[in-house]
Amino acid sequence: MSRLRRSGLIGSQKHPVVEEYGRLAPHYDSKWSFYVEATTRETLVRLTLRPGERLLDVGCGTGALLERLSRPSGIQLTGVDPVPEMLEIARRRLPPEVELHTGWAEQLPFDGEQFDVVVSCNAFHYFQEPLAALSEIRRVLAPGGRLVLTDWCDDYFACRICSLYLHLFNRAHVKVYRWQECLNLLQKAGYRDVEVERYKINWLWGLMTATGSLP
Repeated sequence: MSRLRRSGLIGSQKHPVVEEYGRLAPHYDSKWSFYVEATTRETLVRLTLRPGERLLDVGCGTGALLERLSRPSGIQLTGVDPVPEMLEIARRRLPPEVELHTGWAEQLPFDGEQFDVVVSCNAFHYFQEPLAALSEIRRVLAPGGRLVLTDWCDDYFACRICSLYLHLFNRAHVKVYRWQECLNLLQKAGYRDVEVERYKINWLWGLMTATGSLP
């Protein structure tokens, strides 16, 4: 089943994530403009980069985070996402030197130790196999590499209610994690110096950003 999930197909049907976000892609940025801007901003605040580093955005979607990182450049940028329609929009908004690939977090289409930083924003609650995805990210990180992961936080009531609703009515949704669960997953996957910060982006909605590194 894992190979079928990663290919974007289940039987003769598209994977729910590919189906849903393929449909949403043309209107995603305008419909969720506040959320996209807020989560991108909060991720960038917690992301430290050095000139010449190689960065991979896992679940890059329409390229909002990569676009911000490309102004000004100096970082080698790569994005990966399972939804071709989202990547088409990203390709139109990003400079040609930014590499984009179709792929799943659980089976990244890269050789080992290719990146200095891996970032993932608003995608973790869609990962079918979170520990496998974190292990794959660890595989493609170079020694001393860093992970920065931003997602919903189930410690906040609004996120719990939304997660329950999506679990019942949205086949693409997998799970929203609590602060402690996220911390445990990163540590189990072999990351060091793991920290998880919780915060709100408005009076209702809460996020967390987890960071970790390799030896």
